Amino acid sequence: MSFTGERKGRLVVFEGIDGTGKSTHIGHLRKYLEGKGLEVVQSFEPTRGRWGRMLRDSAVTGRLSAEEEVALFLKDRREHVKTLIAPALARGAWVLLDRYYLSMMAYQGARGIDPQDIRAANEEFAPVPDAVVWLDIPVSVALERIGNRGERDAFETEEGLAACRSVFASVHAPWMLRVEADAGEEEVAARVRRSLAARFPDVIEA
Repeated sequence: MSFTGERKGRLVVFEGIDGTGKSTHIGHLRKYLEGKGLEVVQSFEPTRGRWGRMLRDSAVTGRLSAEEEVALFLKDRREHVKTLIAPALARGAWVLLDRYYLSMMAYQGARGIDPQDIRAANEEFAPVPDAVVWLDIPVSVALERIGNRGERDAFETEEGLAACRSVFASVHAPWMLRVEADAGEEEVAARVRRSLAARFPDVIEA
């Protein structure tokens, strides 16, 4: 059974492998939307709730099994949808997320779990995004950016990131917006705006 809650708002997700600048561009979009007088709720996954903290800790202490990761992500997301995402959409807010279930398809899919099984399990309870901004960069660029900010965690291997990028590339849906993100910040922000303007012409101007 898919998510059937009333949705007056919009759910926009920023996705991509590590080092693409997701939080930076979420910030740009939030400022733009709030400038139009809209309510914006910004969040991220995994959350800082009980299940999300376990996942975050594992990135440093050593990854759990793929099956354990899937179970924790589903628990974390169910709680996130119930307590934050669904209520915000019902009252008409724009919800901006840094990662959602496409990241789960990519990162746990790279470990051998069927991405389509992951998608189906999530869409039984989680609202499908109105738009996913996939910030796409070459793995070599991602690794350089990650290296510049400090030590990599257990999710950030070259082989793993390449596999994740392949999963993102395999998703074809009207709401999947690929944006090349290996340019300067202002240029990428303009590309993001153009992509979203095509999706939400009544709200966003290119």
